[in-house]
Amino acid sequence: MEYTKVEVKVSPVNEVANELLMAQMGEMGFESFEENDKGFNAYIPSPLFEDITLSEIYCPLEGISIDYSTEVIPDQNWNKEWEKNFFQPIIIEDKCIIRSSFHQVDSEAKYEIIIDPKMSFGTGHHETTSLILNYLLEIDVAGLDVLDMGCGTAILGMLCSMKGAAKVTGIDINEWAYNNAITNLELNSVSNMEVLLGGADLLKDQQYDLILANINRNILLADMANYAKVLKPGGSIYFSGFYSEDVEIMDREAQKYNLQLKSRKTDNNWTSLAYIKAE
Repeated sequence: MEYTKVEVKVSPVNEVANELLMAQMGEMGFESFEENDKGFNAYIPSPLFEDITLSEIYCPLEGISIDYSTEVIPDQNWNKEWEKNFFQPIIIEDKCIIRSSFHQVDSEAKYEIIIDPKMSFGTGHHETTSLILNYLLEIDVAGLDVLDMGCGTAILGMLCSMKGAAKVTGIDINEWAYNNAITNLELNSVSNMEVLLGGADLLKDQQYDLILANINRNILLADMANYAKVLKPGGSIYFSGFYSEDVEIMDREAQKYNLQLKSRKTDNNWTSLAYIKAE
C-alpha cells in the first residue's frame, strides 16, 4: 500500500503543540508519527489522504504557526526510511531492548524484541506504548490468555509471550499493521500469538485474563463495553493512547462495566490506566 507523508513544521517548535496536532491527525486517520527538530512527520495511506483537508487541522495554542508539505512514500522505500531517519534501539529499565533487524546492539537485557516497523505504529518510542511496556515488565503474565487490541507491530503481545503467557491474540484494523505483526512474530520465533485483521467486532466468546488496549481515546470509549465483556472476572485491562485530561471521562466509562481503577502512569502528559474487573 502506498502511503503519504505529511511534514508538519511547527513554529516556534513546541512539544505540546506537536502532541495536540498529532492527536487531531490520529483521529483523522493518520497512523504513524515521527518527531523532528522542526515539528513532526505524519503518515497515512494515500487513498485515505484524498479525503483529508489539512486546513482543518488547527493548534489551540497562541503564537503557533503551522506549515505542511507532502510526499508519497512507496512501499519498498519504507524500511530504508526508518533505518535512515528514525528508528533507533531503545532499552526499557535495562530489562527489555527493542531493536530492528538492521541493528546490532550489545545488551544484557532479559527480553530482546526485534521489529521491522515499516509503517506500523508501536515501535516503543512513543509514550503510549512505553507506558504499557513498563507495566508489563512489572507484572507476572505467566499462563495468562492475553488480548492485544490495536496491536500495531505486536511489541506488547510479543513481550507477553516472552514472559510466559499461555496464548496471545493480537487484533488490528490496519492491513499494513496486520502483515507487519506477522513478520515480527516470525523474526522473534513467537509461536503462541495469533494476529487477526479487524476491530472489536472480532471479539466473540473468548475470555481473557489480560487485555492491552493502546489505541486512542475515542475508540477506547466506543469499544470499552466489548473489552469488558471478554475480560474474565478478576482480570486486568490496561488502557493507553490518551492524555491526562481524558482520565475522568475514561474512568467514568470504565465504572459502567465494573472495572475498578488500580493504578495510573503518566509520561509527558500521556496516560495509561490499569483496571481490574470486579469478581
